[in-house]
Amino acid sequence: MKAGTKQLWKVLGTTFGVAVTLGGTIGTGILRKPGPIAASLHDPILIISLWVLVAIYALLGVSCVLELSLSIPKAGAWYGYAERAFGRYIGFLVGLSSWLGTVTALGFGAYTFSEYLAILFPFLSSYLVYCSLGILISLWLFHQLGVVLAGKSQEWLSGIKAVALLLFIGICAFMGNGGVISESPSAPIGLPLWSGIMTALLSIFYAFDGWHTAAYFTEENKNPEKSMPKSMFIGVIVVAFIYVMINIAILYSLPFSILSQSKLAAADTMTYIFGANMGRWITLFLMVSILGILNTQVMFAPRVIFSMSRDGLFFKKASEINAVGSPSFATHITLVLACLFLLAGKEINERLSDIATFFFVASYLSGFAALVQLRIKEPHLARPYRVWAYPYLPILLVFLSSMFLLGTLLTNQQSILYVLIFIGLSYGIYHQFLKKN
Repeated sequence: MKAGTKQLWKVLGTTFGVAVTLGGTIGTGILRKPGPIAASLHDPILIISLWVLVAIYALLGVSCVLELSLSIPKAGAWYGYAERAFGRYIGFLVGLSSWLGTVTALGFGAYTFSEYLAILFPFLSSYLVYCSLGILISLWLFHQLGVVLAGKSQEWLSGIKAVALLLFIGICAFMGNGGVISESPSAPIGLPLWSGIMTALLSIFYAFDGWHTAAYFTEENKNPEKSMPKSMFIGVIVVAFIYVMINIAILYSLPFSILSQSKLAAADTMTYIFGANMGRWITLFLMVSILGILNTQVMFAPRVIFSMSRDGLFFKKASEINAVGSPSFATHITLVLACLFLLAGKEINERLSDIATFFFVASYLSGFAALVQLRIKEPHLARPYRVWAYPYLPILLVFLSSMFLLGTLLTNQQSILYVLIFIGLSYGIYHQFLKKN
């Protein structure tokens, strides 16, 4: 295909959809969160129940996203749905916040990868920022090779990650000795219980963030009506199974006294079973896991501004596709900005990450609300897939997402001012430069 066109290639299928769901969801959260959650809740049955509950939320969310993505099959996911349902400014706000949030996550993820690299090679500890920049530049170079190779690499990275996690589960099943499950500590009561449940739900919710990633690539799917439902449901079910089983494995292997103090429960589990020398292997796995997420983010973030550009809501050049099927200029902007955020310092990145957390949750809310709005606004829109139990399911998910959004604000109140400033700036930019487009 000729370079400079505005048409993405239809070369992706079911395997990629499953892989990108795993790659975009399974990160360090599942390896870090079991410790703090156990410290808050104690009771293994309650802990597992909350993971199952959020898994059900994600599965129900897939049903909503499938109706949206197949009726509006364009790159950009949440942006496209918000723009179609609520107009150009809301679409611009959702798209810009989604893109910037992912750019921030790219910089933060690259820095985390460098920290683990320094554990293996301690002399690199004085050069973490340079290592992070090198990682991002390497990903940028790799993604210039085209969408087909990028898609295959995601399939391999996700496959390696899944096999490693299943191996971890198997080791714990055979070598665990009961751990927290055999101890059966009682859950706290009263306010500490409800506070712990809210904190745990937010942590689990963020660990599941990414369940919708395949929707960013609907426009590039060879046969979306056939493969998208399979890939999204299979992907989320696999993620949910792995998450629940990892929690059971850790709870079965570590005593409460260790787990409740653990900041990296998976690594501590292997250390408890095999001794301190296993730390290096866990570090390697963490690096592969982070690399899989970074690879996914470098793929889907540029597609948000590509779609916005095509609609006149971003730089025109960002809508160009190169000769190997990638939105090249959009990728350039995404990686350059991620590098600039890195150079700005860790403190600024952490503040941006806090703000991005709010907008990630807000994107879910906008998507579920968009489904209801489009049913009213465009009742005759072709819908190859229809959400289960309409209108009750999307309304329920709007309510639950609103509660998660409120919880995010309550646990991170210092970011409210920055969120309001961002919304004000986006409104000014839209009306000054973009409304006439």
